[in-house]
This record gives sequence, C-alpha cells and structure tokens, in this order.
Amino acid sequence: MFRMNRTRALLVLIVILLLAGPLIIHVPSPEILLPAEKVAEPFKGFRLTNTVLATWLTMSVLALLSWGATRNLKLVPGRLQNLLEMAVEALWNFVESVAGRHNGRRFFPLIATIFLFIVISAWLALLPGFATIGGVKSADEVVHEVKVEAQKDNKTPNLESAKMLVFNGTGAAVVIPPRGSKEDKEITAAEYEKHGAPAGKTAGSLVPFLRSANTDLNTTLAMALIAMFMVEFWGIRTAGFFKYARRFVNVRQLMRGNIMWGLIDAFVGALEGVGEIARVISFTFRLFGNMFAGEILLLVIVSLLPFVVVLPFVALEIFVGFVQALVFAGLTLVFATMAVASHGDHDESPEHAAGH
Repeated sequence: MFRMNRTRALLVLIVILLLAGPLIIHVPSPEILLPAEKVAEPFKGFRLTNTVLATWLTMSVLALLSWGATRNLKLVPGRLQNLLEMAVEALWNFVESVAGRHNGRRFFPLIATIFLFIVISAWLALLPGFATIGGVKSADEVVHEVKVEAQKDNKTPNLESAKMLVFNGTGAAVVIPPRGSKEDKEITAAEYEKHGAPAGKTAGSLVPFLRSANTDLNTTLAMALIAMFMVEFWGIRTAGFFKYARRFVNVRQLMRGNIMWGLIDAFVGALEGVGEIARVISFTFRLFGNMFAGEILLLVIVSLLPFVVVLPFVALEIFVGFVQALVFAGLTLVFATMAVASHGDHDESPEHAAGH
C-alpha cells in the first residue's frame, strides 16, 4: 500500500492549490499606489502602514532564523545552522575580498544586515497574500479622503481619479472578493457619488495588510541614509575630521595665493559633495524602482492569469531580489572601502588582500 510522507503530501497540496486556486478565488484588480497605505491608527498621529507591518515581519523572520540556528549550536550542524553558516561565510568572504581583513571586520555587520534585510523582504513579498489580502476601505471613506486632501491644497476634489472596486461581499475585514458575476467592475468615486453601489454589491478600496518594505520610498531612503552615514563615519574615523573634510572643502591652494589651482580644487570638492548626495538618491530610487516595478508586474499578471503561468515571473523576482540586495550591499561596501583607503588607511587594501 502506498504511503505518502508529510513532504510529499505537502507538495501535492501545493500543486493542487496552484492549479485550483484561481478557480476558487478571484484576485481583485490591483490599485497601483506609490505611497504606503494606512492599515490602522493605534493612536492619533501614528499611521501604521502595510509596509511598516512588512518591515516588522522581515525583522521577525530574521530574528527567528538567527534564534533557530544558534539556540543549539553543534559541531556537526543541522540543516538550518548549516544553511545560515553557508550564507554568513559567503557574505564574509565577499566583504573580506573587497575591503581586506581589518576593514572587513568593521564593515561586515552593516553589509550583512543590509543584504539580508533586502533579500528576505523581497522574497517574503512573493508569498500569497501580500498585496492581495486586506481590509476594505469603504467608498465613503475613499470619497472623504480625496476631498480632505484637496482641501489641504485648496484644490477641487478630483473624484474621477479615485478608483474603487465593486464586488460581491459584505465589506468585512480580510477580504478577497469571491469570483462574482460579470457586473464586478472598477468605478470612480465620482460614479459612486452619482449612482451609488449596484444592488447586492459592495463598493470600496482594498487595502492590503502587507506590502513589500522595499516598495516604500521611506524605507529605501532610510537605508540609503544609514549606509552613507556609516560610509562618512568610517572615513572621518580613519582620516580625522579636518583631513576628511578637505575632500569636500579644499582651500589650501587659495590660501597660498594660487588662484587657478585653488578654484579647481574648490570645484572638485563641490563635485565630491554632489556625488555623495547623488549616491543617496541613486541608492533610494534604484531599489525602490526595481522592487515596485516587480510588484506591479506580478499583481497585474496574477489578476489576469492562473498562478501556474505566473511561476516563471516569480522565479525572476526571486533572482531580482537577490541581485538588488547584492547591488545595494556591494556598493555600500565599495564606497566604504574607498572612503578609508583614499585617506591613508593602507592597513590592508583590496589589492593587498587579493594578493594574499
């Protein structure tokens, strides 16, 4: 008699869900919004957004993985310990190969944290439920918010631009609208105000409980600022404040009366300052743009096609998440290495490390 172990049973269940899922439930047409959406307001002035919840989830997963791998360390590691040891060793070898042994020890905690946070956050966003399961914001709330925002800017409310879904259901929290009739459609807030919701239908806007942290411009900007702050900190600590500041404000030639070279040095220093700001902007929008575009791609395809057809795109997004994490962490590492190496820190340059 054939016995199916738990692993095989789980795989069979996953395959059945992938094949039958689109026939059972209907994913609503996605509403593409740049800003993160408010899920709750625990107290006045504190907006709990879906990207903040996703950020907390990512941190929780990282903490649980660390705890699970280190709570019972063994000389012969188990699967989880072995997996994390491989990941940490690969990251350590990468950092040391670029920055050298001494600087690698200084840079490793930040580089590893950035890489793991971005990649885990990106991969978690591929789980079913992200950006598709949430609460329903009523049509009246949508209309009210549009009018309040317009009032703040002294503009006429543009209800035509506010899109809402009309679907079967009661509008209760945690809703994926069931597959309904052909009457299910998208309407504007202006149409709702004029005609109301069709009989037996609910109008409103689906607010996902979870949305990838990497698709929030605030999150990517915060990581970019932290990364560049630490780069400047390491540069100042290595060279000293005044010596490092000469990289941006170099007036020695002007003080010596050499006007031409003094102006050139001042111009080069200004370019260096602009370059530092450009790095922050580049970090922020590169990660945000790639992750946001990937999320839109998956949302649109999932709303149109069965999930099995979407699997190649999911695999692509897994790879993109890894690449974006590696690019962000790798550029931070390179900038940090340049900041310390260009100011007399020849303890162990990348070239020296490579030679050993």
